[in-house]
Amino acid sequence: MRTRTLVPSLLLLGALSFTAACSSGSDGSSGTGSADGRPGSTPTPSPVRSVDPSKIKGLEIVSDSSEQSSCPFATSYPDVPGAEAMTAAMKKDVEERLAGFRSGGCEDSVEGRELNISHHFLVASGDVLGVRLSTHDHTGAGPGLSTKTYWYDGKAGAYGTALGLVDEGSRDAFVAALKDQLKGREGFDPDLFDATLSEDSITAALDDMTFTADGGLRVTFDRSEVGVPPAGSFIVALSKETITPWLSGFGKRVQRQTVKPSRSLDLGAAHVPEPAVPTHTATGDDDTDCKKVKCVALTFDDGPAAPETATLLTYLAEYKARATFFTTGQNVAAHPELVRAEAKAGHEVGNHSWNHPDLTNLTPEQVASQLGRTSAAIKAATGKAPSVFRPPYGAMNAQVKSATTLSPVMWDVDTEDWKYRDADKVARTVIDQTQRNDVVLMHDIHPTSVAAVPQILRTLTAQGYRFVTISHLRATL
Repeated sequence: MRTRTLVPSLLLLGALSFTAACSSGSDGSSGTGSADGRPGSTPTPSPVRSVDPSKIKGLEIVSDSSEQSSCPFATSYPDVPGAEAMTAAMKKDVEERLAGFRSGGCEDSVEGRELNISHHFLVASGDVLGVRLSTHDHTGAGPGLSTKTYWYDGKAGAYGTALGLVDEGSRDAFVAALKDQLKGREGFDPDLFDATLSEDSITAALDDMTFTADGGLRVTFDRSEVGVPPAGSFIVALSKETITPWLSGFGKRVQRQTVKPSRSLDLGAAHVPEPAVPTHTATGDDDTDCKKVKCVALTFDDGPAAPETATLLTYLAEYKARATFFTTGQNVAAHPELVRAEAKAGHEVGNHSWNHPDLTNLTPEQVASQLGRTSAAIKAATGKAPSVFRPPYGAMNAQVKSATTLSPVMWDVDTEDWKYRDADKVARTVIDQTQRNDVVLMHDIHPTSVAAVPQILRTLTAQGYRFVTISHLRATL
């Protein structure tokens, strides 16, 4: 079905305040219960130190998503050179969750149904790496949030679980301390705690642990693991003085690198690829008049991605074609150099949220956070804040509109390239369906989609089309 998407004019971008802690793109550490054991109070453990992913050499973000409203999913996890075993563990978990979600049926739209898996770096320093995956699985009752941390020991060359941070001989004392901290909190169930942390299931139960900036340890239990479902998740924070004697050798190294990070990360990778960053530079403003010539706006969602986006920029430069990139904030943070290259080459950089949630399932504060964090990351990379955004899955309502001054952009031609990983099919869809002044939806996270672009550019150019950005198309109609 074709939908008309053009709006007479762009809305001005205004100041957009946001609260990162309210975002579903946060590190996933939210819950009930308190760090000091007072029932009903909000936990206030020390903050987790932030990590700049752009400093991780050779980093690739493995992303996947759909644009099908009846089957909305978006997943991402990092691939770091040297940590192949850890990447494989994350890949396995993500693919299993995605397979389970898709097996539930994607043909009939179910209101609120969505799977979103996002990543957050906990430490990437010296010879240790830590990542949290936060999963929002909206397929049943409740918020459906679960979190898990993954750890890699570069010194040993081995992937480890969160429980590996604690010395095996100290685990009984460690578990007793956790139970003692949880006693008295509203909704906590001691019997459920004992069953969940039994010898057979303790590794799965203690799967989200991370160090805070002051060296303490924060342990997160998912909803229903140690308490009644309405109580939500529980966080226990142990001080540095308490936890240090119980740590394993690896745990102590993670603690040190968290408190005082090294200048770089070295996991002993045999080869760390140097990212290719195109240096194409636009020669002045685009003077195309879309009232007089046939225009088309190619748009690419979910990036930037290494190396796909760099390859795409080279293809576009060969035809002096301009496009619009709707970027996700977590990928902008990982690859700001590619976003700068997009802007330098004369392309438009738009906002596609931080980690691709259905914005209509969020509160106004969460929507503002998703878009505000991403706009801030784009401005930091390019020097210019975006003025347009594409809501994930095209999901819009009055609440989303009122939460931002960014101008929404939908599409006319849907290549469904997320479903059909076939370059020829993607190219043929664009060539056969595109009409004058259309907006085309593609994704630069898929190699097959990028491979389709030369044929699209070559054929449509021969048909007299000019390739322009969304804002230019709107401004000249």
